Amino acid sequence: MRVFVASLATETNTFAPLFVDRSAFEAAFYCPPGTHPETPTLCSAPMVAARRRAASEGYTLIEGTATWAEPAGLVSREGYESLRDEILSQLRAALPVDIVLFGLHGAMVARDYDDCEGDLMARARAIAGPDCIIGAELDMHCHLTTEMVDAADVIVAFKEFPHTDFLDRAEDLLELCLRAARGQVKPVSAVFDCRGIASFMTSREPGRSFVDRIQAMEGRDGILSISVAHGFQAADVADVGTKVLVIADGDADKAAALAKTLGLEILRWGPSGAAPKHYKPDEGIEAALALAQDGRPVILADRWDNPGGGVAGDSSVMVEALLRRPEVPAAIGALWDPVAVSLCRAAGVGAEISLRFAGKAAPSSGRPIDATVVVTGTTPDLVVPFAQSWVSLGAAAAIRIGNLDIVLASTRAQTFSPPVFTNLGVDLAAKRVVVVKSSNHFHAAFAPIAASVLYLDSGGPYPPDASKIPYTKISRPFSPLDPNPWL
Repeated sequence: MRVFVASLATETNTFAPLFVDRSAFEAAFYCPPGTHPETPTLCSAPMVAARRRAASEGYTLIEGTATWAEPAGLVSREGYESLRDEILSQLRAALPVDIVLFGLHGAMVARDYDDCEGDLMARARAIAGPDCIIGAELDMHCHLTTEMVDAADVIVAFKEFPHTDFLDRAEDLLELCLRAARGQVKPVSAVFDCRGIASFMTSREPGRSFVDRIQAMEGRDGILSISVAHGFQAADVADVGTKVLVIADGDADKAAALAKTLGLEILRWGPSGAAPKHYKPDEGIEAALALAQDGRPVILADRWDNPGGGVAGDSSVMVEALLRRPEVPAAIGALWDPVAVSLCRAAGVGAEISLRFAGKAAPSSGRPIDATVVVTGTTPDLVVPFAQSWVSLGAAAAIRIGNLDIVLASTRAQTFSPPVFTNLGVDLAAKRVVVVKSSNHFHAAFAPIAASVLYLDSGGPYPPDASKIPYTKISRPFSPLDPNPWL
């Protein structure tokens, strides 16, 4: 048996004024065939899973390119096509193959390509032929399109938000594809379109119990896999929205019935039934101070300035809010500002300098902060753990203004874990409030050190309210723009 595996991924916020070309992939993560590290990245886990089982399963593994760009705005046509064609040429050279595995995101949009993953998989199908098993792992915040489902035999999405299960789901994908290639199962897929955005977190109820229950359904009564594609609302494409994908063993009706049942259950939670309360900046600080304990700060998640949503991650709104409370021991990070980082590193640890930082990428990032700061830490490469992976925030610096410690980074990435701060000497146990630039991926690593976790609505720049997003391509009806037809 011959297995080909490759990965091409990013998440596209079509409203973001940050653009992506091939060099963005090469700068963030680019591994030619055979050079992928032993640890997975968020969207390349199928390569690691396939590599680990090749010897025991007795198949020949052919590795293609694996590459990722940090979430941002539109990908250039030339950038997407060059990487797509690179992988497809590797697939042609690998023929014949029995299985093709892709590590994708599912919300990649390029100029003239609203569905990059569907395009890639359809072209792979044309090359590999109708008898080849094609499987793909997707981020749950994807656009699950008809083109993707038609081109693939098996699609498996992450179940956990925060995304702590990308390697587990890659192993599920590989197992199903191997069984299908051996004729042990006949996967058939059905999709229920919820006709709206109905995202939820698995770090809290009702999402936690729901995901535990659907996992228990897999492998029983002919159900092979269940995935919930939450959708990614910051994209002006036709297929935005939450969808439930069920793969059954040869029984399309059973798959469709279960997908609808689960989708309707999610919709019955209501528009706010699965969402945590979101605090305005000053309100959030007050709430945090009421909950903080000695040695255990409250974590405030600045969700709408989260680089994982394709925005800059340099909003100054929460910095200004914390500076209005100079008596509060606090920390915030990581803010994207490569120019400020270079100035701090040149000045050196211990230097007191005048610095302009944050609020530079766009008007929605707020105003730049001009302050006298003390440089308290620097590093040429801030590398931090995230689930089974490692993430680089590039060169970084920590600065202090009174009781406020601020981490600045030269690479846009979420604040996944406490080493974003502690690797630069920031003592989180000495803080009452810690603001992280992340949606929910921080939760698994920060919750154990926190008195509580709260979520912020700092106003953007990520568009948090789907009813106010200026969509032009979306398929209607779509809630909250329209009444949901299923309710």
